[in-house]
Amino acid sequence: MTQLSEFHSIQALGDALRERRLSATELARDALQAARQYRDPHVFLHIDDALTLAQAQAADAALASGQAGPLTGIPIAHKDLFVTQGWRTTAASRMLANYVSPFDATVVSHLRAAGTVSLGKLSCDEFAMGSGNENSAFGPVSNPWDAERIPGGSSGGSAAAVAAGLVLGATGTDTGGSVRQPAAYCGVSGIKPTYGTISRYGIIAYASSLDQAGPLARSAQDLVPLLDAMSGFDPQDSTSLESCDGRPNAAGRIQGDYAAAQGAFAAAGQQPLKGLRIGVPREFFNEGLAPDVGTAVEAAIQAFVALGATRVDISLPRTRLAIPAYYVIAPAEASSNLSRYDGVRYGHRAEHYTDLADMTSRSRAEGFGDEVRRRILVGTYVLSHGYYDAYYLQAQRVRRMIVDDFQRALAQDCDVIMGPVTPTVARRIGDNRHDPIADWLGDIYTLGVSLAGLPGMSIPCGFGGESGHLPIGLQIVGRYFDEGRLLALADRYQQVTDWHQRTPEHA
Repeated sequence: MTQLSEFHSIQALGDALRERRLSATELARDALQAARQYRDPHVFLHIDDALTLAQAQAADAALASGQAGPLTGIPIAHKDLFVTQGWRTTAASRMLANYVSPFDATVVSHLRAAGTVSLGKLSCDEFAMGSGNENSAFGPVSNPWDAERIPGGSSGGSAAAVAAGLVLGATGTDTGGSVRQPAAYCGVSGIKPTYGTISRYGIIAYASSLDQAGPLARSAQDLVPLLDAMSGFDPQDSTSLESCDGRPNAAGRIQGDYAAAQGAFAAAGQQPLKGLRIGVPREFFNEGLAPDVGTAVEAAIQAFVALGATRVDISLPRTRLAIPAYYVIAPAEASSNLSRYDGVRYGHRAEHYTDLADMTSRSRAEGFGDEVRRRILVGTYVLSHGYYDAYYLQAQRVRRMIVDDFQRALAQDCDVIMGPVTPTVARRIGDNRHDPIADWLGDIYTLGVSLAGLPGMSIPCGFGGESGHLPIGLQIVGRYFDEGRLLALADRYQQVTDWHQRTPEHA
């Protein structure tokens, strides 16, 4: 039996497939078996062997004809927020427990066209609302490094599947850090590109001005073909960017920028990053940061300095304001987006009710979980008459100031920003059950990047926690449309470290 875990990169597996050392169908069968036998039954929410094997057979046909690309035959899986034909799309909610979409999300279509083979749908926090993958209506996902710990959220199923070696890549969505945070907790790499780089068409909406898709994989190098395939202008999405810094937002842009940055670094000799200014925000290293996380992140920054980069201390003075701004704006948009789930057109409908208003009220109360109801109520409140100006408009003004802080730093002081992704390592499942705001506070280092729409990524940079075996992530933030250079920088770091190559012992 061929084990997917034998291949440590998409390129290595792709070479094996193109050289016909194994078939995509054989690989898919083994991957499906591994997914079904994995110790955590909540990682995958829907697997359909026939759908997966049909894609694998198509990949084998492409390989046999010599028309294979870098992703042909590569097993991946999709966060259950991307609508898919055939597989159920539930958003991890009872509201959509049996929903099957009549079309694929643009991201799903793009990756399918690139030749990937989907194993199915991965768990997430319900409607992407959460930071620990505990809010799924179908059960919490555990961290492959420690079954008693969260994998992060909302893309926790995606990060766990990659860390456990069930897939080599997975899709996720990042509204306030939901690709970067689970990537950090699970010891994998993940990137949120510039807002508008990837189409949101077919992604179940949480907060439309913040939601952005992004891939997760073991290494930065593996993220390149995934992000490239996912990106591109989509006329079906009004927020999709037609151009990026004057260049078409099309296939090949990410790969081209990545290759150009790699070439520039290679030409620099013994100090490939000479001239690069790394901004380190002093607000990211305050009393809320756990010592083990701070030590690992500092060591990672020093590794970049050893490669020739210059460390620059900078200030992002409104960092703390990102939390209240986000948790006004995102719930407000969520209350609007989720109003469509009323029990009338699709989704859960209560069995017993007296009239239309009662049916809608009961259907929503039964279909939505606690965290979703909490955010809908907050959002409805801040948008209500008499509070709109005081809360929602004020939060949008604060958002503009946060954007200005980032743009000023990246224009005047530094070329990239580095710091922690999370204040601590992954907590235990259930630790914040009675204090949901504690999870909100844990997003302090990721929210500002999302509010600004900037590209940001997380890469493994060490381990911490009581046992010393829980992953820690380094966050790298760049200028708009600078995804290629961020990936090249991360790849440079991963050439001189092995954090990304380490795998959970019992995965």
